[in-house]
Amino acid sequence: MGDMPDLSKPWVREAKHWEATGGGRVRCRLCYRGCVIPPDEFGVCGVRYNAGGKLYTLVYGLLTAANIDPIEKKPLSHFNPGSLVFSISTVGCNFMCKFCLNWTISQSRGREIRGEYFTPERVVDMAAKYGADGISYTYNEPTIFYEFMLDTASLARRRGLFNTMVTNGYITVEALKELSPYLDAATVDLKGNASEDFYRKFMGVPDPKPIFRTLKAMRELGVFIEVTDLVVPEYGDDLGMLEELAVWIKENLGDETPFHVLRFHPDYLMRDVPPTPLKTLEAHAKAAKECGLKYVYIGNVPGHPLENTYCPECGELLIRRYGFEILEWKLTDDNRCPKCGAKINIKGHFRRKARHFLWW
Repeated sequence: MGDMPDLSKPWVREAKHWEATGGGRVRCRLCYRGCVIPPDEFGVCGVRYNAGGKLYTLVYGLLTAANIDPIEKKPLSHFNPGSLVFSISTVGCNFMCKFCLNWTISQSRGREIRGEYFTPERVVDMAAKYGADGISYTYNEPTIFYEFMLDTASLARRRGLFNTMVTNGYITVEALKELSPYLDAATVDLKGNASEDFYRKFMGVPDPKPIFRTLKAMRELGVFIEVTDLVVPEYGDDLGMLEELAVWIKENLGDETPFHVLRFHPDYLMRDVPPTPLKTLEAHAKAAKECGLKYVYIGNVPGHPLENTYCPECGELLIRRYGFEILEWKLTDDNRCPKCGAKINIKGHFRRKARHFLWW
């Protein structure tokens, strides 16, 4: 069990969204795992800790990364295109994905907690200093540093910055409702076509179905949503399940919801699995379009034609991209197709700025 964490540290705060269950145990209600945590133990995320019958977060402002990114990296292709976001993370995650690209931070848990302490004021000040238009809570699962995200997002909104999160979607609706007044957009990352078997075997998650509850709640709460699906060769590339997912998105989130089919790259504990074949990605993208989704993208393949945005009515090329950069912008000032006049589901306006990056 080791030594009890020092509760006097500034990055240790009493957590939100939990309840006592008796015998010194607490139940965390931040994500759908609903961990029941005994005294002097951590939840699955490895950063929420039961001390004396109270639940604490051990990563309030204890950041592991602070970078200026193009918003397209999230990926958010239809929300304030061309803008810059100040991206932050901590350690820990409520998932245990065997293929995680950021495993050095996401899979650091418990007694391995580390980082540099920031206040919400420092984050917002740095975002403004480096010319960011908004803040993105990303790299590891931002739900697990919820308290810091909530305070920072509230302050950022007052300072004129927008807020986005890149999330696995396991945040409870109760917690989402508290955050939603300050949350402008979210990228919800699905894996393996949201297969229950895939989530159990490769991610340590018993059931992906609550994610769909969160997605519906985001839409109802007015959060701008883009959905990604990581296509993992052999293990998470069932085309029939992709079609089911695309139909669900169309019927519950709307046919204008941007949908990104992402290429898998070998990493962490799945380095023996090859990258997703291009033909597999193209088959998935084609199927998603045929199911009625209007904006379908292929991600992690720089230079592919489906990085671009096309008019769903006439097929005109509207936004040409390479990786995270916008190379050409043809939309009218009110985000319409210049050829046929169709209104395009773009929130905000194109912002072309010099790129400034901060690495530490």
